[in-house]
Amino acid sequence: MIQAIAHWIALHGYGIIFGVFAGGVIGAPVPNDLLLGYLGYFIYSGKLLPLPTVTAAYFGCIFGMTVNYLLGRAMGFYFVHKYAGRLRLNPEQLTKIRAWFGHAGKWGLLFSNFLPGIRHLAPIVAGTSRMSFTEFAFFSFSGTLIWTVLYISLGYFLGEEWKRQTAVIHNILGGVSIAVVAVFVLYQLWMRKKRRTGV
Repeated sequence: MIQAIAHWIALHGYGIIFGVFAGGVIGAPVPNDLLLGYLGYFIYSGKLLPLPTVTAAYFGCIFGMTVNYLLGRAMGFYFVHKYAGRLRLNPEQLTKIRAWFGHAGKWGLLFSNFLPGIRHLAPIVAGTSRMSFTEFAFFSFSGTLIWTVLYISLGYFLGEEWKRQTAVIHNILGGVSIAVVAVFVLYQLWMRKKRRTGV
């Protein structure tokens, strides 16, 4: 599937890149991280140009994230309240979750792109928590730029190795992504403990 999508992009160009990444972030079953690597490989092989490729992928992603954020603002809190009982969450707990996301969740937006699934949900949660669009855009779009450039660069510098060992590289990147998020969570827990103990 991924190779078919990548081949289609190589044939039809930058507008397709924008559309595929926008749809992938909104929720279409597109393996965006692998696809970014393929874009890097296509730059390496001369099929695509660097700046238009990065620009199309980046703006496609932030378009999809903005749509998810707006959906979260419009409908997210309604669904949270509707299903809070099933999740055994009372109004006080919902308020605490919303307050936590407003305080620390913005930093999670920097890393959300590195985990499939999380990159789709984080903008919705940000919208649901009523995070301002300016704050959401700063953290989410900055993280998206890091993610986009990093994965495209990996595809470019690995060249033929990227194409030959896609599955292996995907597993390595998945492990790195989980490690990044784990470090972030541990840091947040350590900071919370530090604030409680006053050390």
